[in-house]
Amino acid sequence: MSVRAVRLLPALLFGACLAAPAFAATKPTHHPVVRHKAPVTHKASRTTLIWRGDVATGRAVMDNVAKAWERSGHGRIVLQPFNTASGIDAVAGGTADIAGSARPSDGTPENARLTFTPVAWDGLVMIANPANPIRNLTARQLHEIYLGYVRNWKDVGGRDAPIDLYAVISPNDGVEYSLRSLLFGRGDQQISASRYYLNTDALEQGVALDPNALGVSTLADVIGNRKLRTIPIDNVAPTLANVANGSYPLYAPLYLVSNPNSSKAAAVQDFLDYLQTDKAKAALRSHMVLPYQDGIALAAEDQQRRDKVFDEATASTAKAPIVPPIAAPGATYAAASAIAPTSQRTADARAALDSRNAANARMASASGTGSASSHATASYTVVKGDTLSVIAERHGVTVADLRTWNHLKNDNIRLGQSLRISSN
Repeated sequence: MSVRAVRLLPALLFGACLAAPAFAATKPTHHPVVRHKAPVTHKASRTTLIWRGDVATGRAVMDNVAKAWERSGHGRIVLQPFNTASGIDAVAGGTADIAGSARPSDGTPENARLTFTPVAWDGLVMIANPANPIRNLTARQLHEIYLGYVRNWKDVGGRDAPIDLYAVISPNDGVEYSLRSLLFGRGDQQISASRYYLNTDALEQGVALDPNALGVSTLADVIGNRKLRTIPIDNVAPTLANVANGSYPLYAPLYLVSNPNSSKAAAVQDFLDYLQTDKAKAALRSHMVLPYQDGIALAAEDQQRRDKVFDEATASTAKAPIVPPIAAPGATYAAASAIAPTSQRTADARAALDSRNAANARMASASGTGSASSHATASYTVVKGDTLSVIAERHGVTVADLRTWNHLKNDNIRLGQSLRISSN
């Protein structure tokens, strides 16, 4: 190795050694040392940055742009793709410098302290196994499938087979959150999925193996993947051109998330500025995403587009699911909350649930079982395979309730954790 190359390495070695284990599992797995053709005068540009976030943003934005950034004589970017929540948590906690997210801030205090910068537009793509003959779905049909009103492919023009709806385990995952925001008006809407995955990469692998599967990914994620087939929505194919002209209805901005109080804030801003260059924009387009500024007209029309998709999705002609009897107020409340969270029926169901919980507490007290019995009724211990949405459905409450009662910032729970499952 030349003396000149040796002089370039010391500033990078410490950060590279720390990040090596996580970096080894990412794609690409090798970041070559770059010999600069010209000296770089901006010290912040030579800083090693750690990016962590959702797989969709990793592939769509970071893979090629990070390579171009390094080839241009800037510092390294270590890629650690997993999911949106992991990236945002890492940036908030200082273990990563940039996060990738396919959703905006969710309004939580943690998100409010961070900066969400939109950098690209990507299509939200419904994917199926190539053996599935379905050729189109409407926003209305998606709404009904996700709520469990429609469970057989024959009811949407396919063959007589069950619809195996796959989803990412956390509703705050960027891709899932963005799709549910369009279909339901809120990103944390509970859905009727048959199987959950940790991220979109794992979901895609599941869909590729199941001829009856349906799930959501992004255009950048699945383009060229022959093991998956994309489904047009309202007879419009998910393509970069159709996202750019606004004719394809399901698309979302991709964000890079940063902490303005980070010691590497200047280096992160350098990278965000680099995304506006012609080289970076070409790298984005090579992954079938539209640079954000090139699609600025989409931002101006975004609310109109959202209103249209929501109106079409909720103008359902499907039969409403059977409402549980009043003898099961928890189930009644969960069902009503999923359909119409602000309706009088939901309020009545919530009142019935609170009344039942209060009656149970009084009965426990009168029988002499005391607080131990009350605690057994009002708490639950997380076991293997549990998710927050599964626990909520099992106990007839909503995910939002569980978050509030247990002071949870997100949907992450741990084995053996004790959760409060009622308002009492």
